[in-house]
Amino acid sequence: MKRLCKGDQVIVISGKDKGRQGTVLKVMADDRVLVESINMVKKHTKPNPMQGVEGGIVDKEMPMDASNVMLFNPVTNKGDRVGFKVLEDGRKVRYFKSNGEVVDV
Repeated sequence: MKRLCKGDQVIVISGKDKGRQGTVLKVMADDRVLVESINMVKKHTKPNPMQGVEGGIVDKEMPMDASNVMLFNPVTNKGDRVGFKVLEDGRKVRYFKSNGEVVDV
């Protein structure tokens, strides 16, 4: 189980988008995450009529390191550290370190 999962609300803690929030779109194997509308770059694309791709400048999200984001805690409205614990029924869940509330339901 990883610290961040697809669909999590995160807050950026460093870099050019520091303080912005977004949703995790993809977690990659090399410990990088793709966050919605964060770390946007301009990509110059060539037209390709065979695939129906128009040429021009396209804005797209680029992956960023997972250490630059924190899971957003809606109770405290801040980024929070995440821990793991095993419940009585044997499930392994993530929880917020600040208040002990379980992330996964």
